[in-house]
Amino acid sequence: MVTGPPSGYYPRLMFSPQGPSVRELCVQALCSVEHGYDLLAPKFDHTPFRTPQDVLDATAQALSQLGPFGDGLDVCCGTGAGMKVLRPLCQGHITGVDFSAGMLAQARSAYPDATWVQADARALPFAGQFDLAVTFGALGHFLPAERPALFEGVHRALRPGGLFAFPVGTRRPRTSVSYWATLGFDVAMRVRNAVWRPPFVMYYRTSRAAAVCADLMAAGFTTTTLALTALGPRRDGSPRCRLILAHKPADPR
Repeated sequence: MVTGPPSGYYPRLMFSPQGPSVRELCVQALCSVEHGYDLLAPKFDHTPFRTPQDVLDATAQALSQLGPFGDGLDVCCGTGAGMKVLRPLCQGHITGVDFSAGMLAQARSAYPDATWVQADARALPFAGQFDLAVTFGALGHFLPAERPALFEGVHRALRPGGLFAFPVGTRRPRTSVSYWATLGFDVAMRVRNAVWRPPFVMYYRTSRAAAVCADLMAAGFTTTTLALTALGPRRDGSPRCRLILAHKPADPR
């Protein structure tokens, strides 16, 4: 899978002048997920779908209190934004995995010292190789029934005692623009997928923290959450975003 909408937290609503045209976005939306991101890759970092820098920074700050780590993995790495989180945290090697060749080409150009692997995240080709795994904005590309395969693969890729971490936004109130924008987007995508093939799986509202944590625990993780206070509170005092921390139990031997 690939980095797409920041599922669970919310995108900026503006494109930069260097971003894709409306026509390019329409062509992408009518393709498969893989081919769509191959087409979008050269301009992806100029879209509101890229994980916001403040979310990356807040995640790195929170994880710095839990490290350092050995080898790191960015799952569904897209153009490689997660490398900015892994580099200062990992003393060993860092690797990105994605199934879009176009996204990987952009990532390889930006971070030539990392290892880049093309693979489907539902069948990760790793076993006991990493101490920290992260993912940013990718969960919306997995239907709930597909999350167990993703999480089992990450669990397998980690060494005993390893950590899988990713941010998930808290639910916006119904009175907010973001609530209705993301609801409208998901409805439009469901209609598109009902009438057009191949499907393009990209939803904002299918990765609620409670359901995600339940799937992580079923895959063998123990889970906790941490408020990303660096992003500030909502008006009601609740956190804007939480970091899910999924630990693979240490080998009892």
